[in-house]
Amino acid sequence: MEEFKLGIAPIGWSNDDMPELGGNISFEQCIDDMATAGFTGTEIGNKFPKEPRMLKDKLAKKGLQVVNAWFSTFILSKIMSENINDLRKLCQKLSILGATKVGVSEQTGSVQGQNVSVFNARKILTSEDFERLFNGLEDLGKMTKEEFNIDLVYHHHMGTVIQTAKETEILMNNTNEFVGLLLDVGHFAYAGEDYLGIIDNYHERIKHVHLKDIRKSVVQKVQDENLSFLEGVKLGTFTVPGDGDIDFVPVIEALRKYGYNGWLLVEAEQDPDIANPLDYAKKAMTYLKEILK
Repeated sequence: MEEFKLGIAPIGWSNDDMPELGGNISFEQCIDDMATAGFTGTEIGNKFPKEPRMLKDKLAKKGLQVVNAWFSTFILSKIMSENINDLRKLCQKLSILGATKVGVSEQTGSVQGQNVSVFNARKILTSEDFERLFNGLEDLGKMTKEEFNIDLVYHHHMGTVIQTAKETEILMNNTNEFVGLLLDVGHFAYAGEDYLGIIDNYHERIKHVHLKDIRKSVVQKVQDENLSFLEGVKLGTFTVPGDGDIDFVPVIEALRKYGYNGWLLVEAEQDPDIANPLDYAKKAMTYLKEILK
């Protein structure tokens, strides 16, 4: 187990996309629960203090550190200078916090926050779109690495232009070393994709890992009824590892096989009124300790 570091995202306590989920849960409760469950890393949530030194101090008192943050790119719809300047501001903050990764996801054409079918309504990229995306991500990754020594890791995500294994492969095959991969097992499983194949083929590019479980019956309902991504979240599409239908043992075996020694970050957005965040954080930790022996 010592080769992996275990973190958990705050989205199980307070949801960035649906503020009504966990609206009554404070930042202090969130990080106290994380520490109580035994995690040592986290990502930035919407209730976290904005001033990085204050945030770093509050987290350190709980034995926690920020390891990554989400950044929405709009390479296909904004001029690159805007993307670069906005990401630079975030990296200035992450650098103070001591984080070494920034997770990016192209949000042009994304339907993850819209009330439309997550499976059928998203934008599909043209070859010209792909080329523009490749170049933009390389420019961003070069900036984060050379100016801040922060690795840019691409987060494939349901409802976005990079959702499938094939789209991820195209992205990896046509970008340079400045574009890493954030492997999100739950999102690949949701899309019905072969995440073990991605590990086999692109293990050298994987620099951050999200461990998110799914409930297949809810995913099927979302697909059958053309529901949105956020409707699925409220119905319980996601849960923590060990509580859903994904077997994470082969995932850990593959990551070990290829020498991955970074963070494993639990990320499972649920309605905290239904899924008590502390209880589920403890459940995830118990499961991970068992399979990481």
